[in-house]
Amino acid sequence: MGVRSGSEYLRHLQAHSREVWAEGQRVEDVTRHPAFGRTAAQVARLYDLQADPAHAKVLAAASDSRGRPCATAFLVPKTRDDLRIRRAAFETVAEQTFGLLGRSPDFMNTMLAAFYDGRDYFRKAGARFEDNLVRYVEHVRDNDLFLTHALITPQNDRSKASHEQVQPDLHLGVVRETDEGLIVRGARMLATMGPVADEVLIYSLPMLKPGDERYAVAFALPLSTPGLRQIARPPFEKGLARDHYEHPLASRFEEPDSLLVFDDVLVPWDRVFINQDVELSNGMYGGTAVRQFTAQQTSVRGLVKLKLVTGAMIAVARAIKADIHLHVQNMIGECLDAVEMVESCIVRAELEAEAAPNGTLRPNLRPYHAIRTFLPTIYPRAVEYLQKIGAGGLLMMPAESDFASPVARDVLKYYQGAATGSVDRIRIFKLAWDLCGDAFASRQMQYERYYVGDPVRLLANSYHEGNRSACTALVDRALALAGEPAGMER
Repeated sequence: MGVRSGSEYLRHLQAHSREVWAEGQRVEDVTRHPAFGRTAAQVARLYDLQADPAHAKVLAAASDSRGRPCATAFLVPKTRDDLRIRRAAFETVAEQTFGLLGRSPDFMNTMLAAFYDGRDYFRKAGARFEDNLVRYVEHVRDNDLFLTHALITPQNDRSKASHEQVQPDLHLGVVRETDEGLIVRGARMLATMGPVADEVLIYSLPMLKPGDERYAVAFALPLSTPGLRQIARPPFEKGLARDHYEHPLASRFEEPDSLLVFDDVLVPWDRVFINQDVELSNGMYGGTAVRQFTAQQTSVRGLVKLKLVTGAMIAVARAIKADIHLHVQNMIGECLDAVEMVESCIVRAELEAEAAPNGTLRPNLRPYHAIRTFLPTIYPRAVEYLQKIGAGGLLMMPAESDFASPVARDVLKYYQGAATGSVDRIRIFKLAWDLCGDAFASRQMQYERYYVGDPVRLLANSYHEGNRSACTALVDRALALAGEPAGMER
């Protein structure tokens, strides 16, 4: 296949029924359900874009095992041109979704490309695990599948390791081994896009402790696997499809999130990549280029999303001529500078890429890491600035139905802006509300705060892995200027 169309993606979802529960009801067809259907439609649009010959040079620049074009995110970069084409592909996808889909297909695709590039790492537990990984990546790539992942254990008792929980099967782990494979039981979160994805990749964050061996696994399964069920969070619009005029973004780009429950699920041996090995599981991030590969995608997507919120601030301010005020210019100016800084880090990471021993060109991780610690801070601040610029006007927008009611004349008169008519001003403010006031906006902000992990741990990582010597060397030189105290005897 290499590249599939949107209709092929939707038909695959319909043909492979999965057990998804939403608001106490089992979902029969996720492609037609109000909470998931529109999101699936947006993913289908991305597949159609990739299949469009006009975009193939950017979005389908890699090759599958038969030499057919496939998703660019699978491209393992060997040159700087490869890095640039990857960035162009990530940017194209992000702009189609305004950066609001944190788990578009290209994210997991580039993660698999990183594991494929670092496949030697999986050989440490035996050649068969490396072979499993290689075959699986080829399976996903050649069939253009859509993956999610679930890395986080349920929030039961955060003071205890997985093996210390009150029940041993709260966290996903191995129950037993059989000739066919592993039997696993327990739960994982946060499977963003789980209801509309084809398969799930399971592995652990590098926080496992001695005694957690049964939880130290990495494997992949179709989401239609028997015994695997999803409990989705309630949609933001209870049981209703959101209106495009009232919610231009939330009605299209709400990402479903789900808890995955594994009820004695069989994981075939050829789907197992790490088996009950704490050291190997914890070392996977450092032993492969997964951080560099995924950071390129997440940084580009985050940049587009920051541009969107900054652009909304500008549009709101212009609509009511609030942009004449210095404090408004200050807020917008800060976010425009933030856009420049993020973009500069993305370019620097590529310019300072270094060749790995296997010939892969890996971007410099440090600029990407700076973005990862900066975006969780600047994005909520940008949202707050949008709230301040829109002020009370964000709370006073009429409904679309008011335009066809007896108060339509009032709406047209009193909701006009200084630079726009009432229809356009209301449209701008409703877009802003989706980004800064709605439940959709709250989820987007919370998602960015924890998108790449605990911000406290990320900054601590900056302390340990950052280039401290470049800073302290300057201090040492400056201290040397003072010399020794006059007359001091040693």
